[in-house]
Amino acid sequence: MWQIIILASIACLALKLAGYLVPPSLLAKPAPARIADLLTVALLAALIAVQTLGAGEAIVFDARIPAVLVAVVLFALRVPFILVVIAAAGVAAAIRAFV
Repeated sequence: MWQIIILASIACLALKLAGYLVPPSLLAKPAPARIADLLTVALLAALIAVQTLGAGEAIVFDARIPAVLVAVVLFALRVPFILVVIAAAGVAAAIRAFV
C-alpha cells in the first residue's frame, strides 16, 4: 500500500514540476488561458456534485441538495460568504431534524 502512495506522490510532484516547464508565451495566448479558466470551473463543479450527491457508489438525495440550492441563490444575491454557510447549514439541519 505504501508503495502505491509513494508512487502517486512522486507522479503528482513530477506533474507539478512539468508545469514549470511550460513556456510563459504559451500561457499568454487567449485559447489556453480560456481553457484553463473553464477547466478549473468544471473540476470544481464536478467536485461539488460528487460531494453533494454521492454516498459510496450510490446517488443520494438528502438534505445536502436543498442546502446547496440555498447557497447558490444566496451567492447569486451576493450575500457574504459566512452568511451563506450559516444559512445552508441551517437549512440542512432543519431538514434533517424534521425528516
